[in-house]
Amino acid sequence: MARIAGVDLPRNKQARIALTYIYGIGNPRSLKILEKANVDAFKKIQDLTEEEVNHIRQVIEDEGDVEGDLRKDVQMHIKRLIDIQSYRGSRHRRALPVRGQRTHTNARTRKGPRKGTIAGKKKATGKT
Repeated sequence: MARIAGVDLPRNKQARIALTYIYGIGNPRSLKILEKANVDAFKKIQDLTEEEVNHIRQVIEDEGDVEGDLRKDVQMHIKRLIDIQSYRGSRHRRALPVRGQRTHTNARTRKGPRKGTIAGKKKATGKT
């Protein structure tokens, strides 16, 4: 099993798809990486030689941030927005949508499951 950037790549997937399992690498970037490493994009990970895997690993290291470094950078950017008390930072702090979406309805992914309204029981008016 190929291990690149701390991620075990699935053996039975094509190289172009398997690289997308690494945080920070999508389809276009995986194709560019494989092109620079001179590896066939449609070759399965289990069929790659150790030399090809090393080429891919080297290209990824040269290109820039992936996995832990990228996650850390994103968290630092969010923390900076919160610290300077920007509007976007306040939305992050409150776990609400940041990019102008409506929240009256929808936004359930960000806000979490609905908090059901607890209806008060009506007291029965008895005859006296």
